[in-house]
Amino acid sequence: MSAAPHNRWGQLVWVVPAAIVFLAAAVLAAKALRDAPAIASFIAQYPGQTELPAGAPVGLPWWLGWQHFLNMLFLLLIIRSGLEVRNTKRPAAYWIRGSAGLIRTKGTPNRISLSLWFHLSIDALWVLNGIVFYVIVFATGHWMRIIPVSWDVFPNAVSVGIQYLSLNWPTENGWVNYNALQLLSYFMIVFIAAPLAIITGLRMSPAWPKGTKRLNAIYPVQAARAIHFPLMLVFVAFIITHVALVMATGALRNLNHMYASREDGTWWGFGIFAASVVVMTGAWFAASPIVLRAIAARTGSVTR
Repeated sequence: MSAAPHNRWGQLVWVVPAAIVFLAAAVLAAKALRDAPAIASFIAQYPGQTELPAGAPVGLPWWLGWQHFLNMLFLLLIIRSGLEVRNTKRPAAYWIRGSAGLIRTKGTPNRISLSLWFHLSIDALWVLNGIVFYVIVFATGHWMRIIPVSWDVFPNAVSVGIQYLSLNWPTENGWVNYNALQLLSYFMIVFIAAPLAIITGLRMSPAWPKGTKRLNAIYPVQAARAIHFPLMLVFVAFIITHVALVMATGALRNLNHMYASREDGTWWGFGIFAASVVVMTGAWFAASPIVLRAIAARTGSVTR
């Protein structure tokens, strides 16, 4: 019985060296490509940024910093609780909704695991934060900075990718305009991956109507499961890449943009970022069954 987990971890051990070899090969290929006259001409024609629409705002406001922090906090807890829901076979506790602790459907209590209750609760906060973000970003015109408005974003994104992989960073200033690869990444996460995660998560949740046979046939739960977990991997890959590039392309300046809403090289942004990491680390360890039982008991009944 213990051989299967051992073999699984043994296979995963090869992932890291394989990724390092693949990345090294990609860097060497990008350096060779960049020396080719045709690629050099391509990069000169498409340096990496598209022109923003007239009236696009400059700078990153304070509300975006708060949105960024809350989004990171909720995503961290969503990923943790989602993995617990996926990997836990016998939950340590269950949550039962209702003032008296029971909501009955054909005589059976409607209960979910404590991990799923936590996952859905954080999901609700993340969705609420996202709605606020959508409203503000369109009301203030900041949508112009994360929604592509011209087709040249694609060749510019390819150019930026070659420049990144060749370790010869493109000249950029996120305070004024994101490069094309950033623009496409942010658009994909905000307007494609996030809505898909919500739609697939809703299909898998207890809130989905069970009696609608036609709707369930059109959108089967198996389809939602096949999409939901890979989406989590997309978010994890985006977070790792995003943090790595923030630190590698001018950490103090980038952190000031995101956390202090200022364009300079002071340590204010780093200090706020460090405090946010402390808060997120505390939230990670605080999300223990003992703490969750106490919180969940205020909204229903918790049983072992």
